[in-house]
Amino acid sequence: MSTEIQHNGALEKDVGAGSASTATMDHSLPIHPQMSAEEHEVAKAAARFGYGPLAQVNPQDARLRPFGGEFQPGLYKPVENRKFANPAPLGLCAFALTTFVLSAINMHTRGIPEPNIVVSLAFGYGGLVQLLAGMWEMAVGNTFGATALSSYGGFWIAFAIVLTPGFAIPDAYKTTNAFNNCMGLFLMGWFIFTTILLFCTLRSTVAFFLLFFFLDLTFLLLGIAYLVPTAGQPTVSIQKAGGFFGFLAAFAAWYNALAGLADNSNSFFIIPVAHFPWSPTGISRRTKTDRELA
Repeated sequence: MSTEIQHNGALEKDVGAGSASTATMDHSLPIHPQMSAEEHEVAKAAARFGYGPLAQVNPQDARLRPFGGEFQPGLYKPVENRKFANPAPLGLCAFALTTFVLSAINMHTRGIPEPNIVVSLAFGYGGLVQLLAGMWEMAVGNTFGATALSSYGGFWIAFAIVLTPGFAIPDAYKTTNAFNNCMGLFLMGWFIFTTILLFCTLRSTVAFFLLFFFLDLTFLLLGIAYLVPTAGQPTVSIQKAGGFFGFLAAFAAWYNALAGLADNSNSFFIIPVAHFPWSPTGISRRTKTDRELA
């Protein structure tokens, strides 16, 4: 089980046990020999939500709850015995920085006319590093994380190839309109793929869902901007709207990355991720409240 803890009353980090029936708190437990009295009180508060060193869990039934910091949209097995570190924050940060720069250019920030600077990031960080993070997700058994991070790593490499003059991809089309249509279809394909992933986050956390929701809108708007061009160029207003949602997607990715990095060993606070009422955490809370009222 994760030992991440938080203060009473704050939104807990979404890494608890899989159901309320498998985790309880024992107020009579003595102070852990490696804990101070203050840490013991905080751990007792965390145990109310079914995780932390004082939570009592049936190992055969335990499942960690959905959490964007682990790039897990559903219940998953405890990770304390895995041989690899969590690769999700690395992949999220690689995606976030590359998306941030491209979105700034799509919004015409400081009058930057061309996105060529993104080529270096798209090849090196958003592409290669995110692809590696996806492969490491495969190694730790996270199918969703492996699929998403590897795919978006591939997206950035493909996008960089389009922008690289040596490949001469835009020059292969006889008209600018033909290239715009192909680029629009390229982005619409990624919109469809992101929508598929979005469906898998509906029972996850709000922070994780918003990452894919904003990204989905980004691909949709940028695709429309290319498919409905103005004077041979992507429609500026729609492109800027796509850039705006790209900004939001970048910061949502950084937020989930920070949630995966920050715990009680390196941070004074735990990042709140918020839970949908229909998520496993929301259901367990509602069930517990119903029992208390009864």
